[in-house]
Amino acid sequence: METVEMNTVSLKRPHSEDDVASADEIKRQKILEKSKTGNDCGQSIETVTEQPEDTKNEITPNEESEEQEEEELEDSDEDGDPESFADMMKHGLTESDVGITKFVSSHKGFSGILKERYSDFVVHEIGKDGRVSHLDDFSVPVDDEDPSEETFTVLSDEDKQRLEELQLFKNKEASVAIEVIEDTKEKRTVIHQAVKSLFPGLETKTEDRDGKKYIIAYHAAGKKALANPRKHSWPKSRGSYCHFVLYKENKDTMDAINVLSKFLRVKPNIFSYMGTKDKRAITVQEIAVLRITAQRLAHLNKCLMNFKLGNFSYKNHPLKLGELQGNHFTVVLRNITGTDDQIEQAMHSLREIGFINYYGMQRFGTTAVPTYQIGRAILQNNWNEVMDLILKPRPGAEKGYLVKCREEWAKTKDPAAALKKLPVKRCVEGQLLRGLLKYGMKNIISAFGIIPRNNRLMYIHSYQSYVWNNMVSKRIEEYGLRAVPGDLILKGATAVHIEEGDVDNYTIHDVVMPLPGFDVIYPKHKIGEAYKEMLVADNLDINNMRHKIRDYSLSGAYRKIIIRPQNVNWEVVAYDDPKIPLFTTDLDKLEGKPLPVLPPDGKFRALKMEFSLPPSTYATMAIREVLKMDTSIKNQTQLNTTWLR
Repeated sequence: METVEMNTVSLKRPHSEDDVASADEIKRQKILEKSKTGNDCGQSIETVTEQPEDTKNEITPNEESEEQEEEELEDSDEDGDPESFADMMKHGLTESDVGITKFVSSHKGFSGILKERYSDFVVHEIGKDGRVSHLDDFSVPVDDEDPSEETFTVLSDEDKQRLEELQLFKNKEASVAIEVIEDTKEKRTVIHQAVKSLFPGLETKTEDRDGKKYIIAYHAAGKKALANPRKHSWPKSRGSYCHFVLYKENKDTMDAINVLSKFLRVKPNIFSYMGTKDKRAITVQEIAVLRITAQRLAHLNKCLMNFKLGNFSYKNHPLKLGELQGNHFTVVLRNITGTDDQIEQAMHSLREIGFINYYGMQRFGTTAVPTYQIGRAILQNNWNEVMDLILKPRPGAEKGYLVKCREEWAKTKDPAAALKKLPVKRCVEGQLLRGLLKYGMKNIISAFGIIPRNNRLMYIHSYQSYVWNNMVSKRIEEYGLRAVPGDLILKGATAVHIEEGDVDNYTIHDVVMPLPGFDVIYPKHKIGEAYKEMLVADNLDINNMRHKIRDYSLSGAYRKIIIRPQNVNWEVVAYDDPKIPLFTTDLDKLEGKPLPVLPPDGKFRALKMEFSLPPSTYATMAIREVLKMDTSIKNQTQLNTTWLR
């Protein structure tokens, strides 16, 4: 097996009909957010950004109107025409910039369009038991403890508005009184249930006022009561967590959870999941939520766009990040140019050999300042450079308000002045500027610490990935696709070197390479030295990867250099209409939608492919191996400008 340099690339429409559909979706969502509809979903909706608890940056109810304005600004900032976008992306990254330079297969590359429609990319999560998640059942588990259907309709829109404002501390009232029009014990019971189940944190009591009965809603325990599921209202015989399958289109996992939490009026942190999924795709995954009934969740199907919830069950445990076995991908590559022989060679190679397990382009950001550069500056303890890299002006595609903010910063170095140019203050730039305003320019470390921990760690993990990609390319260039003495393999969780006498017992599929850190060992051949040389060039000591700030100390990890996908299948189909779907989704099947009849002699050809990958591997890198293409936005947009005319 020989390695091959990258030589051909694919075409991709950056502005297809689905981008228009996405814009329409945003508009529809805004209309829904601002309206009060007649159904039980009629309420205002604002996205809540999940903050790790240790950042102590919880968003208070007073800030929610500001959040909504920020979201509208973020949504309304549209890309320009394709040619100007391509011109801006001249300054973006290509694969070679982040060490992605090799292929393992020998077939000739061909072009195709990846994600022309977001529905051309479908991801099904594979649980730790090996079961693939599917949405195939909307039924709700029968439970005598569930409130009646009337619970969801008994409150008027005006009552819901007042109760929501009370729940979120948006008014000065200590309670809300709801008059019982048809006064019966049954009617009062339904109203009590409705308030408590739809507005967690509120309690109720009945009062007589001027001869009329009122249900009085009030906070049970101050602000801490907001969204804390009440223990006494949950049956002991029922598992505390409702598990369900979330089917979503064109939304990332956290956005979806934020929307669900706002509809349910709960905090996002009562949801758990095993992994985050792509935005520009259809994805199916399992979610668990603490003490929210399947009945309430099922009602959301009436009012959510681009989401469906089903396959409900109650269990006694949440889900844990990383517990999954992987993901199963169904991908359509449209308008392919390869011959049948080329496609067969490419897919056989993917199934038998696999692909290089590179970290994909999304790991490194899309602007002219890659995330790994910021990570390197953090590890160097060069905080002035960290600040400069995040805030300085840069060429390329960015939202207008960010450009103005950066220009102001370059001109004045005044965080208050730069912050005034930035209406969206929850972005990393806004958070850093707020930190500088709070702690001063001489305490950049504390200012940077205002950024949520996961975002801060993303930078140093990006640097590790950058080193790993470069070292793997060197390893494959130097030794090819065979195990050699000095390589590393895992025995259990422990890495050991391959000795001369054992080399025939291993293949390239056993070999791992380290992400740099203080708790890993390195290959005992030229690549071990190459790691040291790369870090020395970056003013870092490979033997001292501990940082004086504990969060930024890198322990390191091991990653297989070649991944062989499982369950690989493929089919070439002909089609005429680029807008028609080429396979049925879970939702299509539930709704009984048939697959369109495809012409046997259509003017376009598409490659439908399926494969399963373990966690933390990139499907785009598998597709790159098939097409022999550069998957960077920069490369694709540059090539597509001519085609779009």
